[in-house]
Amino acid sequence: MVALSDTALIEYAVIALVIIAAIYIILKLGKKFLKWIFGILINSILGFVAIFLLNYFFALGIPFSLAVIISTALFGLPAVGTIAILKVLGAITFAA
Repeated sequence: MVALSDTALIEYAVIALVIIAAIYIILKLGKKFLKWIFGILINSILGFVAIFLLNYFFALGIPFSLAVIISTALFGLPAVGTIAILKVLGAITFAA
């Protein structure tokens, strides 16, 4: 049988406490966190669908550039609305 030194025993105890605390936090905040992530995911998907529909039906010519993708992924439909309004007003143009 291998005997553990005092420092190894303390290390294992600290690791166990950190794991238990992490599990507790995940379970406590899990529902709120998953609801938040799900909301962002749905908003982003709706944003990309809205860009496609705006381009298809109104021929706005909004490209799927890096700036558009990042803003739509982060802000969803409000970003698409802002981009579409700025595009219609001529405040922004996209390079070909």
